[in-house]
Amino acid sequence: MTEENEHDWTIESKSSLFDLRLNEIWAYRDLLLLFVRRDFVSFYKQTILGPLWFFIQPLFTTAIFTFVFGNLAGISTDGLPKPLFYMAGITAWNYFSDCLTKTSTVFRDNSGIFGKVYFPRLIVPLSIVASNLIRFGVQMVLFIILLLYYYFSGANFHPSVAIFLFPFIVILMALLGLGTGMIISSMTTKYRDLAFLVGFGVQLLMYGTTVIYPLSTAIEKYPKYSWVVQYNPITPILETFRYGFLGEGSFSWVSLGYSTLVTAVLLLLGIVIFNKTERTFVDNV
Repeated sequence: MTEENEHDWTIESKSSLFDLRLNEIWAYRDLLLLFVRRDFVSFYKQTILGPLWFFIQPLFTTAIFTFVFGNLAGISTDGLPKPLFYMAGITAWNYFSDCLTKTSTVFRDNSGIFGKVYFPRLIVPLSIVASNLIRFGVQMVLFIILLLYYYFSGANFHPSVAIFLFPFIVILMALLGLGTGMIISSMTTKYRDLAFLVGFGVQLLMYGTTVIYPLSTAIEKYPKYSWVVQYNPITPILETFRYGFLGEGSFSWVSLGYSTLVTAVLLLLGIVIFNKTERTFVDNV
């Protein structure tokens, strides 16, 4: 009598580009946590200040933006305290840009691991989104402290009911950065030039959003070109973030719905391209 071999997992090629194998991702959740820990520890390993950089970067950036754009350039902040206005934009933008830039190099940075052992590749970009969420949480604490300081100092701002959209806004930022980053990462396996474009491209994209100026100012001063800022999918997300916490901003359900739709399309496209590239990337990286 012969005994049949039983296996926990059978590794086969994917039959569909949309086959995410979410059950595998759940089974490898411990690996996901290890990747999150790796990203957190390796980034600040052998640094003197360590996690204090979580606070230093937004504080220095806020101070510089306040001096250059708020005082020297005199750009309006819709009547909000300048440091609070810039801190809100920087906090939200940092999370989105970190998810995008770090996800955009997934194949290149992990080619050694991908070529040696099998695991669901989607775990790596997911771990980047999760590890950046820790940094975002720490910076949100700093933003809340600054918000409370100005609130009890009598500053003229009032949080709105849109603040309850905060969890949805965080998810949108994460998925938009994840989807865009996976598209770029997949394309850089063949077109290495894109890796050089990402760094300063993200910086240029920041000036096309409402990080350093409100949308109302862009519409008022440059009505012919303000559509570039308005149709930037991250703009409604930042505006909703500010409107929720500070009560100022160009909040619109239509604009937020537009950002949600663009995020869904880019995420779906990113997954499709990521799955397709995963099959042959070892030959190109």
